[in-house]
Amino acid sequence: MVMLYGKKNKREAKYLEPIFGSKDEDEILPSYHLAKQSVEPRIAYQMIKDDLLDEGNSRLNLATFCQTYMEPEAITLMSETLEKNMIDKSEYPRTAEMENRCVNIIADLWHAREAEKYIGTSTIGSSEACMLGGMAMKFTWRKRAEKLGVDIQAKKPNLIISSGYQVCWEKFCVYWDIELREIPMTEDHLSLDVEKAIEAVDEYTIGIVGILGITYTGQYDDIKRLDQLVEKYNQQTEHKVSIHVDAASGGLYAPFVEPELVWDFQLKNVISINTSGHKYGLVYPGVGWVVWRDENYLPKELVFNVSYLGGEMPTMAINFSHSASQMIGQYYNFVRFGFEGFQSIHQRTHDVAIYLAKEIEASRHFELINDGNQLPLVCYKLKNEQDQKWTLYDLSDRLLMKGWQVPSYPLPKNLDKQVIQRIVVRSDFGMNMAHDFIEDLKAAIKELENSHLVFHEEAEIKNYGFTH
Repeated sequence: MVMLYGKKNKREAKYLEPIFGSKDEDEILPSYHLAKQSVEPRIAYQMIKDDLLDEGNSRLNLATFCQTYMEPEAITLMSETLEKNMIDKSEYPRTAEMENRCVNIIADLWHAREAEKYIGTSTIGSSEACMLGGMAMKFTWRKRAEKLGVDIQAKKPNLIISSGYQVCWEKFCVYWDIELREIPMTEDHLSLDVEKAIEAVDEYTIGIVGILGITYTGQYDDIKRLDQLVEKYNQQTEHKVSIHVDAASGGLYAPFVEPELVWDFQLKNVISINTSGHKYGLVYPGVGWVVWRDENYLPKELVFNVSYLGGEMPTMAINFSHSASQMIGQYYNFVRFGFEGFQSIHQRTHDVAIYLAKEIEASRHFELINDGNQLPLVCYKLKNEQDQKWTLYDLSDRLLMKGWQVPSYPLPKNLDKQVIQRIVVRSDFGMNMAHDFIEDLKAAIKELENSHLVFHEEAEIKNYGFTH
């Protein structure tokens, strides 16, 4: 049987309308109030994607520690679990078990002791993890101070930290009414001066924060030496003090690259540690972790038993409902890479940092401040700043023309007249990209050396830029 068809618009398929021929592409995106009409999903997608076109390329962002690459399988897994609510342990028990496994894996990396009952949780990022660690120290101090007869109303409790701290610690002290006792960084001490830290301790000190990877310079505080001084101090007083390690950057890096470095629960007075899963845990933002060496260091007042959707569950996080996808991404990385995988990734990252440092040091223009030997971070200042016609800020601008985002900024208090430039090396910044960057850096310097106000001096008719 032969079927014959004539001209007939039985079904007018609107979705076949060209995106850039649609009426929506003739209008601007809704900015500060909702549009009256809805938009087709494919057109809404394209319009928003186009709106993001002139942003920087995240892979070329050398300012951030946050991961800018994950494997396609990890992305698929995370996209398929976006709807899972991290807080709902009764509804998603397998998700809760994955979080438990991650805590155990991290505690093992940090040498948690068999004889102690370590406890920990995932967080939105290391900032929330710092808050939880700080709160635990404050509550523990308050109990101990009251028992020893200290008038806790007489003055504020205090927290001791290097002036190279991340801003979350300043927030913590403001939110919980705590004095932030900064130990100034100096040219001789671009990390915590542990002797001065101990001198600052008194009966109102809730704890000392050691930083495993200062964001300004990448250097590690000498936490082993700090522990020795804390132990000596504690033997002479009832007003004990303990150490929280802010390992946001180094906590999931040092165990693989410097496994012999002693900074974690191997030290008697380190009671809690936080880290960022979205830094060298190799997960997209935002997941963090905090672990206490023993449940005795986490005051029971900070653990809440919540009745939620028919189940009872303990929670200690500040945030409540949020997606489990980033935590699942962390578990994927642990399963996927294993110890040797993380080690090989981080070792190559380390190699790239060392290469960049050597190339930058070879230049007559710069003096290295950090050479990437610990955290894979390279920072440097101008050698003869007074004699230079250009600044590091000018160099940042030139590099940005090539797409590279390289920050220039002053150091903290006491050193805030010194401007430095910093490069963070992440897992997706390979040696090939590093060679490209060095070429662009040299070209940028040459351009600055030869630059003047009016670039096109001669009124010459010529081709400029790309021509067909």
